[in-house]
Amino acid sequence: MSTKKILSPENQQQILEILKIRFDNNPKRHENIQWEDVQKKLESNPEKLWSLHAMEKTEGEPDVVAYDENTQEYLIIDCSGESPKGRRSLCYDRQALDSRKENKPKNSAVDLANEMGVEILDEEQYRHLHTLGNFDLKTSSWIKTPDDIRKLGGAVFCDRRYNTVFLYHNGAESYYAARGFRGVLRV
Repeated sequence: MSTKKILSPENQQQILEILKIRFDNNPKRHENIQWEDVQKKLESNPEKLWSLHAMEKTEGEPDVVAYDENTQEYLIIDCSGESPKGRRSLCYDRQALDSRKENKPKNSAVDLANEMGVEILDEEQYRHLHTLGNFDLKTSSWIKTPDDIRKLGGAVFCDRRYNTVFLYHNGAESYYAARGFRGVLRV
């Protein structure tokens, strides 16, 4: 039995249509990128369409924001105005989740990202997103935490306040109703 996560042909077409509409409505996010090239890559990688569906289902509003010349991959990032609603109230990772003795959140950001087939944004990706618009004005998003910080029990997150992107720290086991995570899908 296959463990690949593949959408039905109808759902594949539906997610492609949603992404194309968003792509057409936000041309400044992906200057010099042609939709037809993105669509070809997505159609040849149906498991990526499943991940896009998961991003959309959790209200991430994924959109193409860059092309990595080195890896020859398009980067599709959650572009919802606030941290995706379906991915909030999560601690940082499995270790943090397991360390909580009571009032455990339903999941961790890293585990959910892995289940969805995406990665949590790193600081550079998060800051790049903010060159394309204003995000997380009322919420915050966990970002990939450097190992040296994580080994000491911490995790980092970002938001935008006062027209500035801020990087903060918190205990990795903490979780808040207004903190989620943004994902990046490489295609």
